[in-house]
Amino acid sequence: MPSPIAINPVSPSQSIFKKTSKSPSNLPASAASYLSAVSQADAHARARSLANVVTPTSTPALSMSSSVTVLSEDSILREGEVKMYDNDDGLSYPRVPPTSEQSFTTAHSEFGHCANEEYRFTSQHPVGKPAPHQEEQDPPYYILLSTYISFMILICLGHLRDFIGKRLKPSAYTHLQPHDGWAPLNSDFDSFYIRRLKVRLDDCFSFPVTGVPGRTIICYDRDTHDYNVTLHTTGRRTRGLNISSYNYLGFAQARGGCADAVVESISRYGLSSCGARLEAGSLDLHQTAERLVAQFVGQEDSVISSMGFATNSTIIPALVGKGCLVISDEFNHASIRFGVRLSGASVRTFKHNNVKSLEDLLREVISQGQPKTHRPWKKILVIVEGLYSMEGSMVNLPKVLELKEKYKFYLFVDEAHSIGALGPHGRGVTDYFGVNPLSVDVLMGTFTKSFGAAGGYVAGKKSLIDLIRVKGHSGPYAEAMPPPVLTQVIASMASIMGVASEPLKTANDVTSTALASYPGPAPVHMLPSWLDLPPLLKDGSEGQVRLRRLAFNSRYLSRGLKKLGFITYGSDDSPIVPLMLFNPGKMCVFSRMMRQRATPIFIVVVAYPATPLVTSRVRFCLSAAHTKDDIDLILTACDEIGDWLDLKQGSGERWPLQQIMDRAVELVHMDMD
Repeated sequence: MPSPIAINPVSPSQSIFKKTSKSPSNLPASAASYLSAVSQADAHARARSLANVVTPTSTPALSMSSSVTVLSEDSILREGEVKMYDNDDGLSYPRVPPTSEQSFTTAHSEFGHCANEEYRFTSQHPVGKPAPHQEEQDPPYYILLSTYISFMILICLGHLRDFIGKRLKPSAYTHLQPHDGWAPLNSDFDSFYIRRLKVRLDDCFSFPVTGVPGRTIICYDRDTHDYNVTLHTTGRRTRGLNISSYNYLGFAQARGGCADAVVESISRYGLSSCGARLEAGSLDLHQTAERLVAQFVGQEDSVISSMGFATNSTIIPALVGKGCLVISDEFNHASIRFGVRLSGASVRTFKHNNVKSLEDLLREVISQGQPKTHRPWKKILVIVEGLYSMEGSMVNLPKVLELKEKYKFYLFVDEAHSIGALGPHGRGVTDYFGVNPLSVDVLMGTFTKSFGAAGGYVAGKKSLIDLIRVKGHSGPYAEAMPPPVLTQVIASMASIMGVASEPLKTANDVTSTALASYPGPAPVHMLPSWLDLPPLLKDGSEGQVRLRRLAFNSRYLSRGLKKLGFITYGSDDSPIVPLMLFNPGKMCVFSRMMRQRATPIFIVVVAYPATPLVTSRVRFCLSAAHTKDDIDLILTACDEIGDWLDLKQGSGERWPLQQIMDRAVELVHMDMD
């Protein structure tokens, strides 16, 4: 077993996240000045080494070794980045700048620079090949036994503390007991888990952050003097590698073409849409966004909502009601469950991602009909998710569509996590499996994960969307999406699609052209006339690079963890990679050890009730903003911490860490079925 020092091989003084001693002077005032500084630094570097000119093909690792020396001539570039992109917090990155052949327009802290074309992959399932069955591996019995014992100890100690505390310090339990004629405000039993289990992990949750949640993130340090009952900030801030945000395509940026478009929309429309809506009920940007979304997902029409959770919870009641049946995957999101409950429809669940369980349930409900009367159901709606956020598993869409054709039910696919993240064109699970998107009755998705915005959408046939506009609660009652958010949606989505140079002949051709050109570029007619994207965004090349980088990062981390011996769930192509911890005590230790490394890594740990009791896990969220070196850093940290916490319980062939990093490209492309 390695020594404790091995966990932090680089001392904090060597970390890249250091404070600058003085305020930067002579700062670049614009993106053009920034690129000019890049060229100047490149010229100085080339002058020093004319005999050995090598263009870097990947990003320097975040954890810098003592052999890396930063040239003093590069200080203007680094200090300029601090001022322009890091909110003037005094944090800088001692890295070698990109050369003139790599004209990057993003801050390295927000989007990692990587020009190596080998670190790319296309997210696509081979057409005609059955989708692989995603089996969840169980740990050894002693791991499960120790997990149950850990929960038993925590529960026993919690009840003992409550028993003694209610007698020695009754004032601390006033809100849980009747007093002065008042009923208790909180349930003693319901709040037990929070008071006696979750509070022990509160330092791992809800970290206050500042700035852009891109490749790296800045968190405010917190401390506690009462065992996590209260947490207070210390005034210090820590920048670390961000592997915890839903930023799949890296559009969470403060600089770039999309950000410039948002600034332009603010100057034209203002920050809020309140009081600025047209008589028809929405701004022109709302109509533009809805047409573009329909074009993007390959449906006839779409309607957008200002909140992702409300998209499901307010739209589902417009689709089903009393006398209808909803068949839901057991791991569907809470917004789906809430929407079904509001609708008044009957609901049945089937085993997660189990097509046989779904078919058996369909046979039963169709043959039996409605309870008591046994009349046929007015409507049967099957609701699944394209990509499940806690499991990283993907719906077996081709098999579900076969059942749809056989049993004649309606299909609702929630693509909150799959849209923009899966498929060679980023169109979600229909694009990934190469099926016609019109074969799905309702496609729902959000803008918060892949597009760096907020809100959600529902797309389908025009007659269905017209009905939702009338009966859905989010239309008449919810606030409209503000123009800056709409512009971010339009700009990022157009960047993925690319923009066609030829405008449409007539406005009536919008729908037919959208369906005929799927998954083609966005017609220029659909975009605001004032929207001027940079060339790399306009032609869709940068969007394709982001999609392929995300696919590479997802497969590399997932397969790298498996080769190290960890138990992971989900698909290899999923940008969500759950690493199983099982024991609740290992959650806080894993999170704290990742934060305390020389290069801090911020992660998300998940436990009951979000997951089953004994399947606590780390949930890595990959992004196109991460580089291959960032994934190497994560694998290195997991390898060291995994040995300490006895987490390597997976089966299959194991590779040493260095072999995984050296053969990353081969590992991503190999067939592991």
